Amino acid sequence: MSWFESFILGLVQGLTEFLPISSSAHLRLTAAFAGWEDPGPAFTAITQIGTELAVLIYFRKDVANILSAWFRSLFSKEWRGNHDAQMGWLVIVGSIPIGVLGVTLKDQIEGPFRDLRLTATMLVVMGLVLGFADWRAARDESGGKHRTPVQRKTLRELGIKDGLIFGVCQAMALVPGVSRSGATISGGLLMGYTREAAARYSFLLAMPAVLASGAYELKDASDGHTAWGPTIFATVIAFVVGYAVIAWFMKFITTKSFMPFVVYRVLLGLAVFALVAFGVLSAHAAESAG
Repeated sequence: MSWFESFILGLVQGLTEFLPISSSAHLRLTAAFAGWEDPGPAFTAITQIGTELAVLIYFRKDVANILSAWFRSLFSKEWRGNHDAQMGWLVIVGSIPIGVLGVTLKDQIEGPFRDLRLTATMLVVMGLVLGFADWRAARDESGGKHRTPVQRKTLRELGIKDGLIFGVCQAMALVPGVSRSGATISGGLLMGYTREAAARYSFLLAMPAVLASGAYELKDASDGHTAWGPTIFATVIAFVVGYAVIAWFMKFITTKSFMPFVVYRVLLGLAVFALVAFGVLSAHAAESAG
């Protein structure tokens, strides 16, 4: 991998990680369109550490409060009813599905799941799911001529059942094209949470999963085939760009609809289908030899 490739891929990772459009799909498609080798799941997982560090810094007060309250709850009953302490347990519970599936489906994630036809399918299908979830949320918030607005849930109403459902939604992002934030936000909206609550829990839930995935891939990346210089460079780029994007996105969702992302996902997915169908792009384009 060249330094130019790592710069572009790091930029793509930072731009797309927090938007509901699938960073893994965009890394895969960028390499395919440019005629590069597939950066692979190891590169994706390691560069995601950069974007998750951006989340850690952006939500540093939330993270500090949750960790402090959670540790105190281990030794003091008085803290076990604290909202931040409960959030700590809910993040752990919500991380179980992706942890289990990430290990058991490792071969599929590195192989069949990277087929561009599957990526295109997930872009379209999950785009439509996000669109429906966003429409329902907007309808609840605005009410209508014959309907009163519906009060949507906040994170203070999050329980173990909903936390696990969030976790299952996050695990779907093991398939390129789904989008970690897109799946979890869609799940949250369909369960009746506000846009801000769904997005906030989505980002908090991603931290342990992504950091653990990156650490796991670091173990396998020590085989001597990883271009460490370009990979670290891409991770730094992803961190800087990712921080700017998350700051913008958290402001965007308070007043705007997700529909622009829905339209983009569907059009991109259909375009990939067409390119593969007409032989312009191979379903296995940019797959690395090893």
